[in-house]
Amino acid sequence: CGALVSVCWLGLVSGPLVYVWGITIWGVVSVWAVVWRCPLSPTWSGSHRATVCLYCVGRLQRPECIRWAGLPAAAAASSLPSPTTMYTFVLRDRNSSVYAEVGKMLISTGQWRRLRRDNPRFNLMLGERNKLPFGTLGHEPGLAQLVNYYRGADKLCRKASLVKLIKSIPELESCTWFPESYVIYPTGLQTTAIPLQNGLTVQRTNVRTDDREVFLASYHKRQGNEERNVWVAKSSAGAKGAGIFISSDANELLDFIDTQGQVHVIQKYLERPLLLEPGHRKFDIRSWVLLDHQYNIYLYKEGVLRTSSDPYNSTDFQDKTSHLTNHCIQKEFSKNYGKYEEGNEMFFEEFNQYLMNTHNVSLENSILPQLKQIIRSCLISIECSIGTKLLPYHSFQLFGFDFMVDEDLKVWLIEVNGAPACAQKLYAELCQGIVDAAISCVFPLSETAQKPSAQSVFIKLGS
Repeated sequence: CGALVSVCWLGLVSGPLVYVWGITIWGVVSVWAVVWRCPLSPTWSGSHRATVCLYCVGRLQRPECIRWAGLPAAAAASSLPSPTTMYTFVLRDRNSSVYAEVGKMLISTGQWRRLRRDNPRFNLMLGERNKLPFGTLGHEPGLAQLVNYYRGADKLCRKASLVKLIKSIPELESCTWFPESYVIYPTGLQTTAIPLQNGLTVQRTNVRTDDREVFLASYHKRQGNEERNVWVAKSSAGAKGAGIFISSDANELLDFIDTQGQVHVIQKYLERPLLLEPGHRKFDIRSWVLLDHQYNIYLYKEGVLRTSSDPYNSTDFQDKTSHLTNHCIQKEFSKNYGKYEEGNEMFFEEFNQYLMNTHNVSLENSILPQLKQIIRSCLISIECSIGTKLLPYHSFQLFGFDFMVDEDLKVWLIEVNGAPACAQKLYAELCQGIVDAAISCVFPLSETAQKPSAQSVFIKLGS
């Protein structure tokens, strides 16, 4: 203020030109103080002693802002307008359509601002799976930080890790909802050894033990049964139907894995699946599950059946469109794609009606209870190893649980996806549900920014 009075006096004495230059210099100096003197935000806002920063106007309920501005708490609360808290987020996953939509919804509230992806001063990180800086989260002064993945959740989301998890936890080992499965490493897999002193590296054959012998013992024990002893080999890190081979010949399965160069899971094939009519077609079920920062488990109320385009063929296991329901496989290889359902997708309401008409049972009474029990069992089993309640940051995560149903209406868990895509029809509702249930409970919105309350799109399964 003293500087401004001096400039005005100088303008009266020296003339308009000096006055204009004086005002300009004063403005630059003031902006410098605002930008560079605030320790609470790296953005164009800040404060120094006795100057309330642009960011903090109306927001001095935060103790750190009150202390820095040099104002008594009571004065700050009484002299400023009611606060409208602003939050910031970074979006680092350019490939996730789900979190791109979540980001747009946050901005639309008027209380969220997107920062550059490398800015560390964020409240929320919508990060890229497997590339998250967990070690640095929660260490920014004055900031609560939330990230959209749980560290260690991959033990559910990689096929080999899921098999090992189920076999290592007593509560899961005796489960009847996961197909018999074995982890197999290629016999010729080469791994890089410790670099030599001259900078070179040597390759050595992988010496890890696997379940090869145990699988063969189980396979031979099943020989002669009524079933055809069919198994499926799946790449542990594979997606979109890649790295899958189905056969009733154990040697064929092992030979296939040995040529792939990466770990696989051999799993008992579901030979008598529930089939959809018309068309006598296979399907699987995708359910979306949200885990919030308090480890509450929510099941999205809608689900989708990903259907096959062609009749189930129990004699030809190389017929991809008969056995694999992945959208990319169906769309690329089947001439009947979209013939029975638009985009080969059937939603729960239609499936429920189908069950009522063909089996005289409802989805709610027959299949959903099994889904809920499997989901809860899986997530509760890893809570102690991935929970963030005692960490300086919080996590949430959206999972995609994939199931199959056999002809007896028994539900089987097939795999868990840690970064699931979403059916186009469901994007808006699911993403708004993520904002409401996982983000706004940590960073609450003002009443004016909140959307009209609607029935929750999630079913709470417990915590």
